Amino acid sequence: MILESLGVEDFRCVERAELELHARSNLITGQNASGKTTLLEAVFFLGRGRSFRTAQTETLIRSGTEALQVVGRIQAGGRSRPLGMRADRFGMDVRYGGRPVGGLAELAAVLPAQAIDPEVHRLIEGGPQERRRYLDWGVFHVEPGFISHWRRYQRALRQRNAALRAEQAESLVRIWDAELVEAGEQVASLRARYVKALTGHVADVGHRLLGAPVEIGLHRGWAADRPLSEVLAASWPRDRARGLTHPGPHRADIAVRFEGTSARERVSRGQQKLAAAALLLGQLRCDAELGSEVAVLLVDDPAAELDGGHLERLLGEVTDLPAQLVVTALDPQISALASLQSGHRFHVEHGAVTRLV
Repeated sequence: MILESLGVEDFRCVERAELELHARSNLITGQNASGKTTLLEAVFFLGRGRSFRTAQTETLIRSGTEALQVVGRIQAGGRSRPLGMRADRFGMDVRYGGRPVGGLAELAAVLPAQAIDPEVHRLIEGGPQERRRYLDWGVFHVEPGFISHWRRYQRALRQRNAALRAEQAESLVRIWDAELVEAGEQVASLRARYVKALTGHVADVGHRLLGAPVEIGLHRGWAADRPLSEVLAASWPRDRARGLTHPGPHRADIAVRFEGTSARERVSRGQQKLAAAALLLGQLRCDAELGSEVAVLLVDDPAAELDGGHLERLLGEVTDLPAQLVVTALDPQISALASLQSGHRFHVEHGAVTRLV
């Protein structure tokens, strides 16, 4: 999969922009607040249906306009087809090859997009939902059956929680337990298999970036030595009292450790950023090895908060990936960016994009 072109209209500060992208590397330069990050955000939005900076889609619409539009051409399997997205304050319309896209899962399969931005440390210091999203993105791209099990689990969980909140009889609440357990065990099993494959890649990238392995471990969302059915039954009094289901894969998390210490608690912000980058870069390596489509990796201002040595190591890992790269930088003369100069280069000023030759 290659994103051949990008068209943006009324997205944040960008009124209109068109870019023909290189299949391997793309460097976007410009001053702060010029629109560099907006272009990365538009690519991410095209592949995820959301921004990596905000959950509020309406805030992405350029001031004074009613809707935003992002379009691209996707080259896959020898064919080039358009992918387009229009969003206003009432909803979103997404089409691929002229037909409506069924949902965000289908969109993610069309354009796998991952981002390393200055706030990437949130993957380490943020809540479990950040790491679950990261985990499930990876599992989704290498385990074709994962999405159906995940959807089944989410439906059963919603129904069970609704029955708990309505204070229905125990027999009516627990009628959902069998479906919850069956789908939940499948979700947890696929996650565990993926983490087993992922662990070595993350450790290796972490060692190259930080000088020591970044270690990960999966907490599946309930006690490791007991089946979900047993834990769910034991949790009934608490579930009833609080009106929600406690154990299950919706409570899963990834523990991240560096040099024997929780990366969340004692590691510096710069180390957290590199540890988070190790998670993301290790994931892309793992997914490629397991047969996933080539992804687009977006790297926003990698020089922020990193010294020259760490920046060079990070960009060395990035440029060695089997991925299409789109990287932004304030200063194009940074020596670590030299490997990106052979691809396409763009300059952004006040939201206007110029192709450099």
